[in-house]
Formats: sequence, structure tokens, C-alpha cells
Amino acid sequence: MSPYTHARAAVIGGSIGGLTTALLLRDLGFEVDVFERTPTPLDGRGGGIVLQPDTVRWFAERSDQNPATLSTSTEYVQYLGPGNEIVHRDRRRWTYTSWGTFYRALLADFGTDHYHLGEFACGVSQDADSATVRFVSGRQAQAELVVFADGITSIGRLLLDPSSEMEYSGYVGWRGTVPEHQLPAEVRSLLGNAISYSVVPHSHITLYPIPGETGTGPRDRLMNYVWYRNVPAGCELAEMLIDKRGFTGTVSLHPGQVQDRYVDEMRTTAAQLLAPAAAEVVTATEQPYIQVVSDVRSAKMAEGRIALLGDAASAARPHAAAGTAKAAADAWALADALTDSDGDIAAALRKWEPAQLELGSRLLERVKEMGERSQFHNTWTPGDPSLRFGLYGPGR
Repeated sequence: MSPYTHARAAVIGGSIGGLTTALLLRDLGFEVDVFERTPTPLDGRGGGIVLQPDTVRWFAERSDQNPATLSTSTEYVQYLGPGNEIVHRDRRRWTYTSWGTFYRALLADFGTDHYHLGEFACGVSQDADSATVRFVSGRQAQAELVVFADGITSIGRLLLDPSSEMEYSGYVGWRGTVPEHQLPAEVRSLLGNAISYSVVPHSHITLYPIPGETGTGPRDRLMNYVWYRNVPAGCELAEMLIDKRGFTGTVSLHPGQVQDRYVDEMRTTAAQLLAPAAAEVVTATEQPYIQVVSDVRSAKMAEGRIALLGDAASAARPHAAAGTAKAAADAWALADALTDSDGDIAAALRKWEPAQLELGSRLLERVKEMGERSQFHNTWTPGDPSLRFGLYGPGR
């Protein structure tokens, strides 16, 4: 019998990292409850995910679901010139999913009986035997292990390391998707089998095809992109982040909520600056949205029976496409440490923490350098292997 049989675990945050953690803890014998602060099922707004090995490992090793049914793939990485000419191309295969597709697949494996919506954690305390999480609803959850996987605005990070603060990078990511079959044939032909980049002064865009809400077939796929654009901190950024309702966003503005004048300017600038195929995708997006690109890193990931995981511990810019991979890697390493600790949860967390802190630190350093090269130094060179995706290093 597992030393964790009948032990309780509370996972705070029901996104991809939280669900991966919950599934692995349940496999170890824990009775797991997941608490998600949003009151309705999560919506990834169609965003794309590059499937690195750690991300997809649950489906490759433990799930009855076939990961091939959740993904699309391409064979090349290419850079486009101002006339759509291919200025550099490497044969390098990557696979992708959409946030919503992957989330729903994980939730299907975990189930909804112990998945609680509308529970916003606001405090946690612990003693030698257990930890107690408090929620704004008045609910409390007591468990032998508490894992905060609640993203870049993590309450867990605030509680474990109050000195950690988000630092704005100096630029935002405009994001969106367009049904691939709605694009002109020449654009589909150019972009459909590649990760494509258009690099312009102080900016770049990345595009790749992802599954749609209804499947991975030619009429289901979406062309997904992130376009990084500099926006000075202060009044200019603050004004942009006021949505159509008059509310101020901190980490993103949802589709349909970005003020029309910013969307109009973005479309006009895309047509002027980007490779025509990339501009075609951007200007065809019905409801683009904004992600504020920031960095944050906690000096600790564990304290007693409490752990921080994924973006809750350290959030890295998207340039290495490694955010979900980092969360999954943290989860698998945590499961290994718990397996090796013979039921001593606090000892497992102490063993687990140093390597995961180092992994997060290395990733953060690398993506900061990538972003600085693109947005400020104009040294993002097509074909430079140091600019490849990867959690553990370029292409890894």
C-alpha cells in the first residue's frame, strides 16, 4: 500500500499545471481536491501550446487518451522576409495543441467530482501534521499537502515570498487565432507546415497551426500567433489595459474587451510592418487580445507542507514556449520526490525544491535574453539556434 493512501492533497489552481499535478498525486494514493478561482469552466481563448515532452508526458504514459488526437504538427521552422520570401528555413518538427483542447482532456481524466469552481484561496496556515487553506467564500480545506498552481498572480507566492514582484518586460503580446480554412490558399500553403516568424525592428511575430474546438482536421485547425510589441510602462500601458467595461487588466485583456482604437492601430501597423502572410492572419482576427509580458520568480518553492508550482513559482516570457512544460516538469519531479520519501511530505518538498528553483531560474534568464534581443537590441537573427524553443535549453 502507498504511504499516501488516504492522505489528502489540495491543489490550488485548476489549469493545466494544477490538473497534471492532481492526476499524479492521485496516482500516488492521495485523495485530491482541486480548487479553481474562476466560477465557470476555464476558457483558454483559443491560445496555442507547443507540446514539449514534459507537457504531453501524462498522455504518453498514463492516460487512455491518444495524444495524437489532441495535436497538430509542422515540419519546419521558417523566417519570412518583407515579400513573404523564406529567408531561412530549418527542418524541425514540433507538435501543438490549443489550451482548451488540452485542458478539457486533462479534466476528462481527473473528473469533476473533486474539481471545485469559484473558490478563491486567500490564506494558508500549517502545523506539523497538515495545512489549512482558507477561501474567500468562507470554506476551508485541510490537507497533508497543499500545492499552489495558481498562475502568475499566485496568492501562494505572495504568502511564501512576499518580496517577489512581477516586473513588466516593456512589451505586450497581441494574440489571436483565425480559422485556417478562411485564409487565402497561398497563405495556408506558406504557413501551414511551419512555425513562422516575421522579424521587424523592435518586434517579432510567431505563428503556427493548432487544433480548433472541434478537432484537428483541415477545416478545424486555427492559425495561432503571438505578436510582441513594445509599450512603455506608465500612462501609455495603463490606458491600453483599461477594457471596454472600464475595468483595468493586470496580466491580460480578453477577446472582445480591447478598446477598438488599439485594435484598429494594431491591424494598420501589421499591414505596414509584417510579412504579408503574417499580416493577413493578424488583420483577419475578429477579436485579438492582449497578454502583458512580465517576469516573476519566487525565492522559494516549498515551506513545510506547502509547494509552489509552474507560473506560481516563476513565470517566464513565452519565447521558449516552455510555460506549460515547466509546470508539468515541476509536477513530475514532485511526484518522484514524494515516491522516494516514503511518506515524509516535508522531506520530499525539501528534496524537490532546489532543482526546480534552478530550472526556473535558467529558463527565466534565457527568455529574458531572447526578448531583449528581439524588442530592444535588434539582434534576433534568423536561424540562430539559441533562439529555439525548449524548456531545458534551445531545442531541448
